[in-house]
Amino acid sequence: MFPIRDHNPSGRSPYVVYFLLAANVIIFLLYVSKMGDPESINKLFYDWAILPARITDGARYDTLVTSMFLHGGWMHLAGNMLFLWIFGDNLEEEMGHIPFLIFYVISGIGAGLIHVISAPYSGVPTIGASGAIAGVMGGYLLLFPKAKVDVLLILIIYFRIFTVPAFVMLGIWLGFQFIGSIGSNPDQGGVAYWAHTGGFAVGLALCVPLWLKRGGVKFWNQTKGQPPHPEKEYRYAASRIPKVVKK
Repeated sequence: MFPIRDHNPSGRSPYVVYFLLAANVIIFLLYVSKMGDPESINKLFYDWAILPARITDGARYDTLVTSMFLHGGWMHLAGNMLFLWIFGDNLEEEMGHIPFLIFYVISGIGAGLIHVISAPYSGVPTIGASGAIAGVMGGYLLLFPKAKVDVLLILIIYFRIFTVPAFVMLGIWLGFQFIGSIGSNPDQGGVAYWAHTGGFAVGLALCVPLWLKRGGVKFWNQTKGQPPHPEKEYRYAASRIPKVVKK
């Protein structure tokens, strides 16, 4: 179950989202050829990923930022960029370009620090923009809880697109991250659930002053919990694939 788009495209060009998408893709392309060479890729990640034990010792705080632009494979990159594309434009429109960029970086740093706290002596490198993007999702949930999001549900061979309010989709996502964080061991690698959960909380908290400035609950009432511009409707057409006639 994952989102494919929302019904509220931005009313102006999200230049910072474009920049972040391009930066992540370009950086990944610069080292993707090393993915088949364990020695080279491990050295790259060791130099620029978050190593909680190193941060705990007071070294290489810069990796809290550089790690946000590294990904472990095509699917890791594609998933993160999809979420950024869907949820980032409306938040950038509401905040402004530079404030959104600052918000994104702080959310990513906060997510990284929470991951370090969850496993302070771990020597497992942590990479990915997931923490920062989780912050974007947290801010989106606070400002636009009823925005319509199209979600693709895949159950083995069953595929179906549903339209749900943002608070349902993001609430389910956050629930999975929280459950995963309880059952995971950050010292053994895998998905950095605490970074996701923490990034979401940091992003939501950072958006509280903006939400209050807009009027808090009154802002929700005025916008009906959606981005403040016309909603886009999508129409679903039947497949044009011809049916095979059995003889």
